[in-house]
Amino acid sequence: MRQSKTMAAQRKPVIVRKFSRDWCAGYAPAILDQESADLEMLEPGGKVLRIAWEAVKWVCYVRDLPGPNAADQAQPERLQHKRFVLRPRTPGLWLRLTLNDGEEIEGLAANDRSLIAGAGLLLTPPDTRSNTQRIYIPRQAIQKLQVAGLIGTAQRRSTGRPSGQAELFASPTDEAQPPA
Repeated sequence: MRQSKTMAAQRKPVIVRKFSRDWCAGYAPAILDQESADLEMLEPGGKVLRIAWEAVKWVCYVRDLPGPNAADQAQPERLQHKRFVLRPRTPGLWLRLTLNDGEEIEGLAANDRSLIAGAGLLLTPPDTRSNTQRIYIPRQAIQKLQVAGLIGTAQRRSTGRPSGQAELFASPTDEAQPPA
């Protein structure tokens, strides 16, 4: 029982799209590391599959893996929207990427050190209701990167009273002082 919980925490369902337009589905580590020469994933049948990072276009962390007779064999990631229709509301860095094959995709990335220090970018896709929850794009797959916007958190307003506002009730310190 303990081993299965560890397995679930360490491996997530993914669909790996290659530049050759074919794809494969399986289970990959929750945090991808490009220190090795290839991506190692576990197929649903239990076979270990290795894919060279140069061939990987993106790795989509998905809700469900497609079945062998699924209708969406052409696009199992179900990425219907690759661009934001409206300005996103979630905080982060709104990025527009052009990949090596000329395809463009947008997503939200965390505004942290991983943008410059990581081996790839982890993006939240425009349509979070689709099968794809997150997209990992290796750095060598990116031809052009453009920052479309910085989406910040809402600024908190000052809780102090405006200076010209009259008080309705006296504060406890005002009551203790005799009137002048």
